[in-house]
Amino acid sequence: MAEPVPETGETLEEDRRGEEHESSLGLRTVPEQTSPVLGAGPDGLLGVEHSDKTDQFLVTDSGRTVILYKLSDQKTLGSWSVKQGQIITCPAVCNFQTGEYIVVHDNKVLRIWNSEDVNLDKVFKATLSAEVCRIHSIQGTEPLVLFKEGAVRGLEALLAEPQQKIETVISDEEVIKWTKLFIVFRHPVLIFITEKHGNYFAYVQTFHSRVLSKYTLLLGHEEKTLIQSFTASVDRKFISLMSLSSDGSVYETLIPIRPTDPEKNQRVVRSLLLKAVVSGNARNAVALTVLDQDHVAVLGSPLPASKESLSIWNIKFQTLQTSKELPQGTSGQLWYYGENLFMLHGKFLTVIPYKCEVSSLAGALGKLKHSQDPGTHVEPHFVNWEASQGCGLGCQNSEQSRRLLRRRKIEVNLQPEVPPSKQLLLTIKKDSEKHIEVELRKFLAMTQTPDFHAITGDIVTGLLERCKAEEPSFYPRNCLIQLIQTHVLSYSLCPGLMEVALQKTDVHLLQLCLQQFPDIPESVTCTCLKLFLSIGDDCLQETDVNMESVFDYSGTVQDEKMEEQTKILQNGFNPKEDNCSNCDQELKEKPQDTTKETTSCPVIPKRAALLNAILHSAYSETFLLPHLKDIPAQHITLFLQYLYFLYLKCSENATMTLPGIRPPTLNQIMDWICLLLDANFTVVVMIPEAKRLLINLYKFVKSQISVYSELNKIEVSFRELQKLNQEKNNRGLYSIEVLELF
Repeated sequence: MAEPVPETGETLEEDRRGEEHESSLGLRTVPEQTSPVLGAGPDGLLGVEHSDKTDQFLVTDSGRTVILYKLSDQKTLGSWSVKQGQIITCPAVCNFQTGEYIVVHDNKVLRIWNSEDVNLDKVFKATLSAEVCRIHSIQGTEPLVLFKEGAVRGLEALLAEPQQKIETVISDEEVIKWTKLFIVFRHPVLIFITEKHGNYFAYVQTFHSRVLSKYTLLLGHEEKTLIQSFTASVDRKFISLMSLSSDGSVYETLIPIRPTDPEKNQRVVRSLLLKAVVSGNARNAVALTVLDQDHVAVLGSPLPASKESLSIWNIKFQTLQTSKELPQGTSGQLWYYGENLFMLHGKFLTVIPYKCEVSSLAGALGKLKHSQDPGTHVEPHFVNWEASQGCGLGCQNSEQSRRLLRRRKIEVNLQPEVPPSKQLLLTIKKDSEKHIEVELRKFLAMTQTPDFHAITGDIVTGLLERCKAEEPSFYPRNCLIQLIQTHVLSYSLCPGLMEVALQKTDVHLLQLCLQQFPDIPESVTCTCLKLFLSIGDDCLQETDVNMESVFDYSGTVQDEKMEEQTKILQNGFNPKEDNCSNCDQELKEKPQDTTKETTSCPVIPKRAALLNAILHSAYSETFLLPHLKDIPAQHITLFLQYLYFLYLKCSENATMTLPGIRPPTLNQIMDWICLLLDANFTVVVMIPEAKRLLINLYKFVKSQISVYSELNKIEVSFRELQKLNQEKNNRGLYSIEVLELF
């Protein structure tokens, strides 16, 4: 088969700043070989891994074959296949210490061979005691084997005893979704991500200290989305975990390499890094990989109706650097090795050479000139003083320069170190919102001191001062949410936080405060209630709200059940039962409305979630009642209708509880019904719309009185039985029985 001609000279799409520049993306296609055929399969390849030679790569297909490919010559150097009936279950890797290749087939059978071997069936074989998830191998360490249950073994220890017992690290139904190996301080660090019932967890294994740390990834307000792709980079302190979610946005989570408490399941929050880089409707053919500290590559369609494309994004300046349309489609897999991007394009493995430039504002805006006239000399933008000691700038004063350099180093080292919290407060005063967010995540990932709650309050105060006084347009919402989710704040530590959130109509931030602050004044609680009841449905639909306290309000099954069992009492209360002759005529006027009132929720789910936060908030009745009188009557009626609906849902089951995570309790529902009626009964009784509601509430109260009366009778009966039992047990210790013998 003839080698395809590389494609070059493609034109970039416009980036977000409206600048156009020429693409450096050119295609080099790995030709499909006649023997063996590269079988990608519906899910793409198993993997592409670097070999011990700079220009050679191991390509593992989704079936039976491993191919060694030389990139510069665009040819296959070797291929190996397992027998018919066997299947390769994890990508082949190269052992950089020996130059051999390693693969696992049928989950447990490990094979090791070298480039001279021809038949995989005749090479070294070891059958392991547990199923393998992935083998990792990079320069500087021996290969590491990660098992599907989360345990990790070095290759040498595993080969010494292949049938050794492998422990279980992750819980039942927890599945490993992604994994990567790094070298930090010349020691390997392995991270793998698991998923269980829509929740994601990160495990970090450090091998020099033999510590395994577990982190729960808090997805924040976008918890309904699914994570479709992961990538990560590492520095000396943190692992920067990036994820591409089903909403089409890229998020970042900073995970400390050295945990504060390894034995504890710690929580880390992810924050938005790039918004809507691919279509939110895309479910396949999306991928994400990091290129360097400032650039990521994203695979997917930018719009629902557009074709798939490969895009390079500058995450430092939030700009699209370059993109290339892929008309033949992809498998949603992307690898990056040595300035080469690998992916499937149609039926071929495609290689795209791409070198990231040093991130700068001019480069991000497309204004950096890439070519110079022949013969011109470009002056460097900076001077490396340590490298210019022999010649060049200041040759005659090199010794003096070295002395000055040493003196400056000493002076810098003698300066006292600024605490991280003060550094962050200085950053808040002058830097951009994005930079503040990055520094805040680093600060929160550090070891927490005993005065952490006070420091966190100072950070919130610093952010609010810049919001209110110095820069009104400045509103670091993501930073404030991260600080609230530390669970150390209270209203008294940051009294201006809810005030600013009310001004910005940030209902999600107010919801978090109501859920976590134990000392919110009753006046502020009522102000939040007014906002939650008055904000429009259209505005709420576009707002991020935590929905964990809200159950399914469709009520279809319950509606049918109530229609079939209209005469059956539900925990002593039947909403259709006529308990008073005066109400009979009123209820028979519009029976269809009564059914609707008792089975459908009067508010949309997002408003219900906000009202549930009000129900959970702490209050004192004496201080709350005066503020409830200031709420408009129609809003009071709406709130009463919602509370009545919650009570009906409680009455549908024997436990008198609602489904969901932290739903309102029956006592909270009853208390708030009483509070609203006590504060506004005179006003509510004059509203025609509230007439039917008040009649239903009257019936509800009457039925509850009857139920509690019967319960009191039962309680008295039990007490009498208990007394009789006690008297029987307190009789004398002697017993005489007369036996008659016949």
